[in-house]
Amino acid sequence: MKNIIGAKPEPTTTEVRFVTVDEESAGQRLDNFLFRHLKGVPKTHVYRIIRSGEVRLNKGRVQAETRVSAGDVLRLPPVRMATPAPEGAPIAPARDFPRLHEDDALLAIDKPAGVAVHGGSGVSFGVIEQLRAAHPGARFLELVHRLDRETSGILLVARKRSALTALQAQFRDRETGKTYLALVEGAWPANRKVLDAPLARYLLPAAAGAAEGERRVRVVARDHPDAMPAVTLVRVLAQTRLAGDAAPMSLLAVTIKTGRTHQIRVHLASAGHAIAGDDKYGDFERNRALQRAGLKRMFLHAWRLQFNHPATGERMALQAELPSELRALMTAETLDLLARQPPPAGSS
Repeated sequence: MKNIIGAKPEPTTTEVRFVTVDEESAGQRLDNFLFRHLKGVPKTHVYRIIRSGEVRLNKGRVQAETRVSAGDVLRLPPVRMATPAPEGAPIAPARDFPRLHEDDALLAIDKPAGVAVHGGSGVSFGVIEQLRAAHPGARFLELVHRLDRETSGILLVARKRSALTALQAQFRDRETGKTYLALVEGAWPANRKVLDAPLARYLLPAAAGAAEGERRVRVVARDHPDAMPAVTLVRVLAQTRLAGDAAPMSLLAVTIKTGRTHQIRVHLASAGHAIAGDDKYGDFERNRALQRAGLKRMFLHAWRLQFNHPATGERMALQAELPSELRALMTAETLDLLARQPPPAGSS
């Protein structure tokens, strides 16, 4: 059975289906493509059938972040639909977020830490579901890219399909500029400016009663079968300390040239300088000490973003100031140095 994306999904889930990608869907990540097509299928199950190889792209195995192209043929296995939500099940509350820019094509928000960008993997709802609940009349609201749940900062949301595909193409073709602020353990060497180390995903051993373990990422050799190229640029802004903690730390401006899952966290940790408060790749005992000093979250913030406006072509340069809970822990000297950083190119 074959159908074209854009048509209504067929209700049956009892047989293998073959789906051809149309022009409008070209450039989307495979997982986002499937979320929209397999309505009612839990996101965790979508990721499971991708990882297991049950989803095939042009007869080959594929990864969740792969971009689909017009004319691609996807093999979809039989899938189970979500059971109807029980009475009283949580629904996404309407919520708006601080806005850095908005127009007819896109919305740029300042995402707080602790909020997932979308529901799934044990999270009932995220930023996009809350935005849709707050704007029920909006005809189109889709995430352009992602941030980890514990990362704060700039997040783009498209208000038109044309804006979504144009912006995602810029991210895919590395035409955007993405710079984060990260506070890391120890004194980062000023001459260490480029981290070029392939990454691969893996699963931790499954906990008792769990179907599978938690996903992680690690640095691997270039000839590893699952290696994905990853390049991170690092600039030291300040050698500093947290107020109330004596250990030396470094405030870094980190620019990613590739957008791999957990890229910054894994690259910095593998270099021996884990991000302060990172509960996946940092040190458990050290994080407990940082919590006592007042750091209640991972110190990673999506600070600056540059891109071409999808409608006008104008070069946009956005900046999200360091959140108050992180500013409160920085010394006055470090905050003054941060304030004196030149604005990103393209700012007006």
